[in-house]
Amino acid sequence: MPAKILVVGCGGIGGICTAHLAETGQDVLAFSTNSAIAEHVSTHGFRLLGEDPRIIPGRVVDTVPQGPFNYILLATQPPQVEEAARAVVGSLAPDGAMLCLQNGLCEARVAAIAGPDRCLGAVVGWGASMPELGVYERTAAGGFTLGHPLGKGDPRLNELARILEPIGPCEITDNLPGKRWSKLALNAAVSSLGCVGGDRLGVLMQLRPVRRLALEIMSEVVEVAKAEGVRLEKVSGTLDLEWVALTPEERQSSGSASLVAKHSLLLAVGFRYRRMRSSMLAAVERGRPPAVDFLNGEVVSRGLKHGIPTPVNAAIQEKVWEIALGKDSSGVATLERLHAATRGRPAP
Repeated sequence: MPAKILVVGCGGIGGICTAHLAETGQDVLAFSTNSAIAEHVSTHGFRLLGEDPRIIPGRVVDTVPQGPFNYILLATQPPQVEEAARAVVGSLAPDGAMLCLQNGLCEARVAAIAGPDRCLGAVVGWGASMPELGVYERTAAGGFTLGHPLGKGDPRLNELARILEPIGPCEITDNLPGKRWSKLALNAAVSSLGCVGGDRLGVLMQLRPVRRLALEIMSEVVEVAKAEGVRLEKVSGTLDLEWVALTPEERQSSGSASLVAKHSLLLAVGFRYRRMRSSMLAAVERGRPPAVDFLNGEVVSRGLKHGIPTPVNAAIQEKVWEIALGKDSSGVATLERLHAATRGRPAP
């Protein structure tokens, strides 16, 4: 029998996933606590923007469905993932699995709720947004990297790869922590800086202070990941985080050949994902808690455990919360002040 699938969360990622699965004939249902989204999509369908704009009929409910579901795709923001997992765990089939689509390191949190054998992870290599109610747009191309948190082989990963392939190419890894930490380094830079800067990645990465902050953030993540015993993987098969990490000499320099090369790489990343807008910024704009504690905050707390300083990640975590609480505002000027403060010199 075809697998029964529940998608929890109907923002950018969840909406795109549900729409494509419905379009390809999967037995899929979405659950959103936002009644307006549930009513709108159930009435009008998922409206997809892009090169092939279309409307896809789909089902969204605003109360927990009974199930049992073979797979539950958790597509909420990280701050809501544990609440979401607890809400739907009773609807998961005994031999089913929850699949974490969040950025950060959420598998351990979900495994504590669903059980270690009923939790799998997916690193999402693409971006999406919901610019209007029921309207969805992919902002970056890419696919999924699937894996078991403990690196075990699992036949359910192969089935999930077949199910998700119409959304984007899928690979299966035996080193999910390495993939997760590498993506964490990128998200701790891109999503958090996007929240502070208040603009799309393509615009922000044109600015040298933003690129420098991104390099500092990723360098701290690499140091903490090594202390955690994680074998880092390349991001999207090309971005080598250990090479990107700043050396002590580069931290004191402003124009060495190696530093220029790293800035050039970030310019290329910015161009590739130029339309991507921070999901953290979208959450703040909607009055929801930002996911910064699950990204930069995760680096800070684990750095403390290992005695590794993470001042730039700590500074951006604090700044994101100031913006979320209305104590500061997003913008390039805010990023420039943050850059100056972390470089130990007065803001211009």
